[in-house]
Amino acid sequence: MLADDVEVVIGVDTHKQAHTAAVVDRLGGVAETFEFAADPAGYRRMLGRVASRPEARIWGVEGTGSYGAGLTEFLHAAGERVVEVERPARPSRRNGAKSDAIDAVRAAREVLAAKDLIEPRRRGEREATRVLLATRNGAVVARTKALNHLQALVVTAPQRLRSRLGGLTTTELARRAARLRLAADRPIEDQATVRAMRACARRALACEQEAAELEAELKRILTQEVPHLLSEPGVGPISAAAIYLAWSHHGRIRNDAAFAALAGVAPLPASSGQTTRHRLNRGGDRQLNRALHTITLSRLSCHTETKAYAERRLAEGKTTREIRRCLKRHIARRIYKLLEHTP
Repeated sequence: MLADDVEVVIGVDTHKQAHTAAVVDRLGGVAETFEFAADPAGYRRMLGRVASRPEARIWGVEGTGSYGAGLTEFLHAAGERVVEVERPARPSRRNGAKSDAIDAVRAAREVLAAKDLIEPRRRGEREATRVLLATRNGAVVARTKALNHLQALVVTAPQRLRSRLGGLTTTELARRAARLRLAADRPIEDQATVRAMRACARRALACEQEAAELEAELKRILTQEVPHLLSEPGVGPISAAAIYLAWSHHGRIRNDAAFAALAGVAPLPASSGQTTRHRLNRGGDRQLNRALHTITLSRLSCHTETKAYAERRLAEGKTTREIRRCLKRHIARRIYKLLEHTP
């Protein structure tokens, strides 16, 4: 148990400008609470204050990937043991108090009560992958919005423009609209519509180029870090990036069942009376779940072994949705073992 290894747990409630820490003993008693600035100077003062206590300690930090990222990096560099704390369950405002100090105490007690401690995700190459993937996703969303706007402009455009641009594919529409020219002798409505179409089309093409460049950079990093993952059937750079972000590093996730639960592909028992069944798990990391779903669809489309498995299970009476759930659980197990057992 954790109480056998440490004497105090320091829970930290993190915010943008300042953090609040609570020192809690192994029995859950609060020794002290204090606030410190969310900057390197504040971290040093805080660590000096805590280091004056001789007890063995562990840190429970909320938001290790957001507001607590700087503190987590600082504590790791100082040789401190840090675990990630999920947002503690808070009582309703009517029946319970709420303050940063109370949240810090709850964070420390969450660590004491936890059956399995959560190790923070690493930075470095993983953090580089995260920022590139997030920015690439933003470019894809912006491209979609620009194309939708362009399509709407075509619907309401003057007849001359509508006849020229109607019936084109989305890609061809963007390319042709980006080359439209303004004519000074045309009515003001035509000129404004051409200007708007051209702006939307060029924005969409720029976002498309940006997404392609970011995806190429993602693939370069992933080829260096997890080349064995990219070699799996159905795994592309975007799916591999989502898996790498969730897994992070060796030893963080204790077994393949925990990885499946994190991905939301571990079926939940829903039996009652004479009925024995399982239901879909809608929890977990939805980006990881989406990546596994994409890999499953790709394998069902072009992977011989997966197609043969699906045909066999269909003959046994399984539905298509049940087969996909089984495949996602199998793929999660295989990917976990691949990541954990490959140097």
